[in-house]
Amino acid sequence: MSHLLQSTFIPTTPTTLRRSAVVPTTHLRRTHVVESKIREIFMPALSSTMTEGKIVSWVKTEGDKLAKGESVVVVESDKADMDVESFYDGYLATIIVPEGSSAPVGSPIALLAESEDEISLAKSQTPTPTSSSSQETPAATVTEEVSPVAAAVSSSDAGPLKMASSIHPASEGGKRVVASPYAKKLAKELGLDLRGLVGSGPNGRIVAKDVEAAAISAPGVAAAAATTAAKPSGGAPAAPAVELGTTVPFTTMQNAVSRNMVDSLAVPTFRVGYTITTNALDALYKKIKSKGVTMTALLAKATALALAKHPVVNSSCRDGMSFTYSSSINIAVAVAIDGGLITPVLQDADKVDLYSLSRKWKELVDKARAKQLQPHEYTTGTFTLSNLGMFGVDRFDAILPPGTGAIMAVGSSQPTLVGTKDGRIGMKNQMQVNVTADHRVIYGADLASFLQTLAQIIEDPKDLTL
Repeated sequence: MSHLLQSTFIPTTPTTLRRSAVVPTTHLRRTHVVESKIREIFMPALSSTMTEGKIVSWVKTEGDKLAKGESVVVVESDKADMDVESFYDGYLATIIVPEGSSAPVGSPIALLAESEDEISLAKSQTPTPTSSSSQETPAATVTEEVSPVAAAVSSSDAGPLKMASSIHPASEGGKRVVASPYAKKLAKELGLDLRGLVGSGPNGRIVAKDVEAAAISAPGVAAAAATTAAKPSGGAPAAPAVELGTTVPFTTMQNAVSRNMVDSLAVPTFRVGYTITTNALDALYKKIKSKGVTMTALLAKATALALAKHPVVNSSCRDGMSFTYSSSINIAVAVAIDGGLITPVLQDADKVDLYSLSRKWKELVDKARAKQLQPHEYTTGTFTLSNLGMFGVDRFDAILPPGTGAIMAVGSSQPTLVGTKDGRIGMKNQMQVNVTADHRVIYGADLASFLQTLAQIIEDPKDLTL
């Protein structure tokens, strides 16, 4: 019984029986009852800013047996979907917060019974779920610890969910289909039945590409799949998928973005623009593109090398009374995903070679669009890039993310008539960059010097491939 003393639990015996320590030993043998444990699984805090979480999907169903370290539920945090695993063995007795519903951090979302016989007892003690405040629980109730692990499953859609039931590699006992929210939405739009599909995601989970592959091979839905998969690229926006005139509440991610944008208004910022000739960079990109190098990696590498020479531009002010020179150069790059925006981070971009940086960037983008990024992969940026140039935008201003010193908006590279040094008119590719910076830390001369260095690196990019 020593292990029971290390944690509190919901007792099944009356209080009077548990006060029997003063009774003679013979009496203890006659009245001793083994106490059961019913633990609460609570909504975890998956990031420092998370106050509420949304249940994306339950990996297990009521009555399923759980092993320590096994994934129980997928929770949507501010920026990603995370698998949550149990720290205890037991049985998932009852689900308090269903899929698609939200709950405050720290509130109970399910009950875990120690044995199968205690499931009915746990069901009788099920509290009423709440989405606005933490559920009050008895003082003797133990709260089960849960830990986030890499999200194995979810895509960028956060719409309402409904689980289908089928035999599937990711289910236990064939009780339910395990698929990402976007895969379910796509399957519904295409009229596909997820039952029988074998997922290619972690633990056999069905992801969007599995649905698309099935749609292409299935008669009658290939055309619909092509229409659904088609995305506008620089043309007219697609027709809205929602009913016009309706009011739609923010998603968890949109709430996080909204808070950050409002917080940024408290920072005194200023902006500096600079025109950079990109002919040499364009030529380098054309030469090494076949080796998997991306333009984003090139820009991130050039920016990191420039920041290494101007550490004040890589610094930040968090308390309004001091600023910190960052010990590493981590380039965050804004990525648009369904329902929001996220900034995956290329860590130590000044030290990592260009080819490894490109591979890492592709990996981060895939994880971002599947909402599988871990917090350290999107919260550790020291300088941010926002590149709308890929969409043909020639110039724009970016809003400074809280906790950083500067963000650079990158426009498209366009052929431009310019005057040459010998007095002639020539054609060169040029792009406009605009940096928004925290004026408490970074001054105009600092940005001007940084942009001059950046221009020199881009216009003579031989150091980028070292």
